[in-house]
Amino acid sequence: MPFEITIPRLGWSMEEGTFVRWLKSDGDSIRAGDAVFELEGEKAAQDVEAVDSGVLRIPADSPAPGTVVAVGAVIGFLVAEGESIPASCCMRASTLVPDRIDNGTSRPNLSNGDSSEKLPLVISEIPPAAPSVRRIAREMGVAIGSVEGSGPAGRITASDVRSKSGKSTTDTTVSDNKVATVANVASPRARRVASELGVDWQEISGTGRDGRVRESDVRGSVPLAHSTKVAIQIPVSARRRTIANRMLASCHQTAPVTLTTRIDATNLVSLRQQFKQSNDGHPVPSFSDIAIKLVTFCLRQHPFLAARSEGDHWILPQTPNDIHIGFAVDTDDGLVVPVIHGAGSLSLFDIARRSIALIEKARFGKLSVSEMQGGVFTMTNLGSFGIDAFTPIINLPETAVLGLGRIRREPVVVGDQIVARDQMTLSLTVDHRIVDGAPAAKFLQTLGQALENPSAWLLRDDSVPI
Repeated sequence: MPFEITIPRLGWSMEEGTFVRWLKSDGDSIRAGDAVFELEGEKAAQDVEAVDSGVLRIPADSPAPGTVVAVGAVIGFLVAEGESIPASCCMRASTLVPDRIDNGTSRPNLSNGDSSEKLPLVISEIPPAAPSVRRIAREMGVAIGSVEGSGPAGRITASDVRSKSGKSTTDTTVSDNKVATVANVASPRARRVASELGVDWQEISGTGRDGRVRESDVRGSVPLAHSTKVAIQIPVSARRRTIANRMLASCHQTAPVTLTTRIDATNLVSLRQQFKQSNDGHPVPSFSDIAIKLVTFCLRQHPFLAARSEGDHWILPQTPNDIHIGFAVDTDDGLVVPVIHGAGSLSLFDIARRSIALIEKARFGKLSVSEMQGGVFTMTNLGSFGIDAFTPIINLPETAVLGLGRIRREPVVVGDQIVARDQMTLSLTVDHRIVDGAPAAKFLQTLGQALENPSAWLLRDDSVPI
């Protein structure tokens, strides 16, 4: 019988996702493990692999690219040669289907309790396009449904609408003897804010990389008189909801306690300066990279700080390769925490390479779900924002999170003299249910000693077991 291809749950709170595209064509032979389609969840897009083998059959009513679909929905089948499939596949529970779709078509009435009636899975049948693009289409008299999208997952762009209307896809305006070229790229947050403010982001000059329009560019383009007329209502995105839910769960499910200490970071600053001056082809480790490596040494001495809560028991790392360190990255779409897997067995330069690659993927929304899972300890650095100390929130199901503050040159008493030294504050939040204050303080003390004398610690033998 046909094997159903369904929408998987990519995250612990995921109830629906966005179908991006099929990676295989109807009639292709599929083997177990082949990537069949791409699905965007709460934080990342991921290739979904087949769990069985057969011939791929994509029904006519399978969701179009950009369609929001419910977890568990059937979107296709794997069949044997010559085997047929049901006439309609895209079904979902009636409780998840709105009474009317966006074009005004009524849904079947389920008031008679007939749960056997099949309902279409599609939540929205409007072609994928931003509100600002739809507004441009209305102004130009173009039917949005007649436009073929050239964006990701067939998304319709303003250029597609202008091309359909016969107008140029690149407009320029002259003001104060300067030419402003229409921007072609904008961050998702900038697009959302532009829609909320009724601003065409395509007419804004971006300050981001390669002219990318950022949220600040959109807000800066709105005259103050206009922006203060009414209160701005900002809808909560799926990623923001996920972040909020995880932060709230952390506060409700842990007993957080934050400890802070000041350390002398003069040797740490000197070591990084030596790396910058050596110019030997290796990537220059950041302060965060050095801290991650030193944290792995300290976790081997204080393993309960690396405990993961799993039901009614805790899991501790057994080898350096089991020490996976997450680090917070701020992106246009919100905070994400990529994980350096096996950080305890990596060299400092390997950690630097991994962190550079993960940061790049995070800022372009290319992180996979697996690259954000499995961490045993998380680190966040707000030093670049001028923050000294703060209260980082534990990343469930982990036990501890470390915050790095800014490094600041200050006068310090050394012996009988006052000298200038680099000072930094460490902020450690632990789950007091698992770790008491004294063991947490000992870990922070050990880490402080490591950061004050990083060169000696980095020469330690990595083969020492936990």
